Amino acid sequence: MDLATPIPNTRAAGLHGLAGVLQDHNRDVDERVMKLLIIEDEPAIQEMISSRLAREGYDTYVAATGEEGLRVYRRIRPHMILLDLMLPYMSGMDFCKTLRRESMVPVIVISAKAEEASRLQALEAGADDYLVKPFSLSELSARVKAVLRRSSSTRQEEPISIGAIKIDPRRHEVLLNGSLIELSPKEFSLLHFLAANPGQVFSRTALLDRVWGKDAFVSERTVDVHVRWIRSKIEADDKDPKMILTVRGVGYRFAG
Repeated sequence: MDLATPIPNTRAAGLHGLAGVLQDHNRDVDERVMKLLIIEDEPAIQEMISSRLAREGYDTYVAATGEEGLRVYRRIRPHMILLDLMLPYMSGMDFCKTLRRESMVPVIVISAKAEEASRLQALEAGADDYLVKPFSLSELSARVKAVLRRSSSTRQEEPISIGAIKIDPRRHEVLLNGSLIELSPKEFSLLHFLAANPGQVFSRTALLDRVWGKDAFVSERTVDVHVRWIRSKIEADDKDPKMILTVRGVGYRFAG
């Protein structure tokens, strides 16, 4: 079904605006139900996305601005956020940067901007995936499941210590010689995946599949850009890296 096709809201109780959230202090929330926050200023798109995901068993909440989204996020602590970039007042990009100062909750950006530069900018700001409008609701559902699955598996893994670096997936922290290193969510995921497989060489395509997902609309250059950003933060000399090594003509490996 295309985004332009309206679908009925068959589970109205699953759709909450800010007022509904604030009036619902005494609601007993089943923590086994995944809560999704949709930040989108077009009511028709809010309704279509929320109705589809509510029918699949998620608790869905909506906000029309970035400021409202932050208030709803802090109230309900959702398991995922679906974020439009072109929002009034606070842009989706600014929302994501603000959110990342207090949470690593997964974020899927939904935007009409199809340029690679916009995708890279969103991923750098902390987005976990990027979906271009118009899209099918089936694809949206698949992306939500994939990102939630990757997020869940990362949280359950044990810390990795190799030399001076320690990577803790449960705390989403990287320590270098005991000092905290600030990484974006995608930088963290890429570093963690490479460090979890020391010595193994991965092509750019393989890294895109494993870190971004098989359906991500990004090029192999995205991997190179993120490796460069990570090296600038963890290598003593990013021109002569000792941890993330380039295998010419193939891809990258973590020294081990």
